[in-house]
Amino acid sequence: MSTPVRRLDVILLPLVAVDARGWRLGSGAGFYDRSLAHLRYGRRWRRPRLIGVAYEFQRVAQLEPQPWDVPLDAVVTERGFYPTARLRP
Repeated sequence: MSTPVRRLDVILLPLVAVDARGWRLGSGAGFYDRSLAHLRYGRRWRRPRLIGVAYEFQRVAQLEPQPWDVPLDAVVTERGFYPTARLRP
């Protein structure tokens, strides 16, 4: 039996690159974007929180999002935790 995505509190996502706004470049298959598409609509209900897992060198100045992209709430690297604007109060 699988748990619906909307019932999860946090999802840790791998990535190739990420910017400070939370835009994530993945491996190109679109699995996470399809699974989390409900988060693109109605941002008031934020569950699950999306945390990118990366190395510091994967943080880049800016990425151009595609219409289907779902932004991260934060990124964690070996050097620290970086909340995006979506997670900051």
